Amino acid sequence: MSRIDLGPSISGALEAREAEGRIRVLRALLVRPVLRAQADGELFRQARRHADTLRNWFDRETGWRLVVESQTVRLLTSYVPHGRTAVAVAEHHPARGRRGDPPFTRRRYVLLCLALAVLERSDAQISLGRLAEDIVLAARQPGLDGVAFTLAGREERSDLVAAIRLLLGYGVLLRVAGDEESYVSADGDALYDVDRRVLGTMLSTTHGPGLVGAGLPPSPAIGEIEAALHEPPSAYTDEETTRRLRHAVSRRLLCDPVVYYDELPDDERNYLVGQRVQLTRRLAEATGLVPELRAEGIALVDPDDQLTDMRMPEQGTDGHATLLLAEQLAAAGATDVTALRRRVRQLARDHAGYWRKTAREPGAENVIVADALDRLVGLGLVRLTGNGPDAIVHPLPALRRFAVTAPTITNRRNR
Repeated sequence: MSRIDLGPSISGALEAREAEGRIRVLRALLVRPVLRAQADGELFRQARRHADTLRNWFDRETGWRLVVESQTVRLLTSYVPHGRTAVAVAEHHPARGRRGDPPFTRRRYVLLCLALAVLERSDAQISLGRLAEDIVLAARQPGLDGVAFTLAGREERSDLVAAIRLLLGYGVLLRVAGDEESYVSADGDALYDVDRRVLGTMLSTTHGPGLVGAGLPPSPAIGEIEAALHEPPSAYTDEETTRRLRHAVSRRLLCDPVVYYDELPDDERNYLVGQRVQLTRRLAEATGLVPELRAEGIALVDPDDQLTDMRMPEQGTDGHATLLLAEQLAAAGATDVTALRRRVRQLARDHAGYWRKTAREPGAENVIVADALDRLVGLGLVRLTGNGPDAIVHPLPALRRFAVTAPTITNRRNR
């Protein structure tokens, strides 16, 4: 009796399962670059299982470093493109305390850094109130001229809580008791354990501070410190130059919603144009993203809508307004912010039965337009020049997918 050989099919199924596990872990690390044994369970175990493959992939394609320890997996994703500053990156990819929260402001970033500095010297447990007091003291140190924190008002306490929620999400802090909302309301407190293993991985730069300090001038400006921390090492061979270009464009493709050729330096643009098919294929295979290659640039689209903190469209008044403004910009072209505000006032009247009531209040259009532009800029759909109501909004090629055109009806004879 002949036998049926199931070996190849079983082997193929196992390989597919292994590949699926690697993709899940890689996507999870792109969303939140810290996985913890206790909090992330199966994802953490998969990360440990595929650690060597993932570490080699990140090193080869992006230059990012994957640190795998007994209780944590941390992806060190330093990302400051050539010609841009860390401040500019933060404006395009702002941190958020939780998904759906407002983006971080400069104050929140400063509070986050101060909180990390305080936690380095804190006990294994710390209350939110005590942490806030130590941050107030830290803000008085030299070098923070013009930045003052008292944390007395609700707004400043909310900014601190946003930073705390980010640290909770990363696992630097583990809530033991209480909650942050009671602290914001000034009628309660919260208690945290500090995970020093995760805390020690928070700094992600090209060079460590200790290595760049000696080469800086006395009392360096923030810009000089930032440039030194992210300055790429010199490339002495053609192979290293090519490797660096691959890292640069891969990071952009993974981090930016859309990469336009005209935004890239000449060397990166030439490399991407020549390698776009092979490069995007490798990134797609590893992440499950779908590449869209257009004449103006490239986008890696997530069909599962997981690898983004912004969506288009969104539900509710703000989401509907953003979609309608995108439609107008796609059809009409560049316009100023004042015109968009007038458009929103009209839309608020037209959709009074569906939009929230406050959308018709005087000045509400300013907030709605600002929120819409933050979303459109963040998604790489428009570009702003200038400031204030006279700023000009320039639609970018990817916005064309939101243009509405009349349907074409073809008459056919009945057969």
